[in-house]
Amino acid sequence: MKYDTLSPEVEERIRSDRENGTIPQVGFLDENALRRIPARDKPTVWRTPFVRDTDKILHSAYYNRFTDKTQVFSFFKNDDISRRALHVQLVSRIARTIGSVLGLNLDLIEAIALGHDMGHTPFGHAGETYLDELYFEGTGRHFAHNVHSVRVLDGIFPYNITLQTLNGILSHDGEIECDEYRPLPMEDFQSLDAAVEACYQDRKINRKLMPSTLEGCLVRICDIISYLGKDRQDAKKAGMIPKEDVFAYGAIGRINAEIINNLSVNIIENSYGKPYIKMDQEYFDALSAAKKSNYTQIYLSPAVAGPQRDVIRPMFDRLYHRLVQDVRECRRQSPVFRHHIDFIMSDHYVRSYPYEETDPHTIVTDYIASMTDDYFVELHAYLFPKEKAIQYHGYFC
Repeated sequence: MKYDTLSPEVEERIRSDRENGTIPQVGFLDENALRRIPARDKPTVWRTPFVRDTDKILHSAYYNRFTDKTQVFSFFKNDDISRRALHVQLVSRIARTIGSVLGLNLDLIEAIALGHDMGHTPFGHAGETYLDELYFEGTGRHFAHNVHSVRVLDGIFPYNITLQTLNGILSHDGEIECDEYRPLPMEDFQSLDAAVEACYQDRKINRKLMPSTLEGCLVRICDIISYLGKDRQDAKKAGMIPKEDVFAYGAIGRINAEIINNLSVNIIENSYGKPYIKMDQEYFDALSAAKKSNYTQIYLSPAVAGPQRDVIRPMFDRLYHRLVQDVRECRRQSPVFRHHIDFIMSDHYVRSYPYEETDPHTIVTDYIASMTDDYFVELHAYLFPKEKAIQYHGYFC
């Protein structure tokens, strides 16, 4: 086992700063939070700006649905395999632990972390890929879960979330990990709207986004830290990789607990009192190698990618086109009206125009993205009862 500890110098500096009240002021200040409608949701001494954001996210109907959304493994009935609800909590916990030492705004960290995957589809990244293909085919616009998370919290439900939380959510999806994260300022909602629209036009824009706060930068790297070893644990439970897994990438260790500890320690060691989030090159190289190994052995393996492509892809295609037709022909008894449009239209938030007037392709994309795995499967069986049912890996087989 390999569990790093902070160097005596950094540990003593942190201890001294705490005792003397000289912790570096690098975190985002509550008083600088911005909302689209400043007159609403004014902070109080007990409900600060980002506490309000977190409450809005936690009490959203869509937050409930994390419980039954795939993290990686879609066809396994196993309560020990992670779902997306646990993932967002792990991201929040890891980022808050590091952020508390660095002197960051923990409420902002929590809001970004708990909301960052709000726009994720059923069946994980495979579902995201299929929905992107269908939405682009119908509209010439792209779907990405980070962009859709902003749409859920700022469009479908106009919650009046702060710019800083929305920016962190939009910018969390770093396909290319970095050894150093330096915030890129975003001053107003016009800039946020422009960035969102650019992502709809070009998926590659996602790779160029960087959070505007240190809190957002920290959540972005903790998103990777949270799943790196955890997905390997789940793969063992699913029987996809041997229990005597020899995975090991030097500096970061081998098992999930080592990986989280060692990367957290290294980030604190390199980032305390600094205007950036950074890790040593050795640790960054190990993280990148481990992430690549996960893709090869797990995410793109025939056991995961094959069933998703062969089974889920045709289901997405059938559902998408059927529901678009239902919206266009205003079939009020269709689930897309009864379970989605009517549900959204019934909320109490003031909108600039009725949700029902949204483009049919966007309505259906919103609906499918909101579904849990089980709901998606049930809806498909309801609309296409003659199609073959999904075969799950059960508890006893």
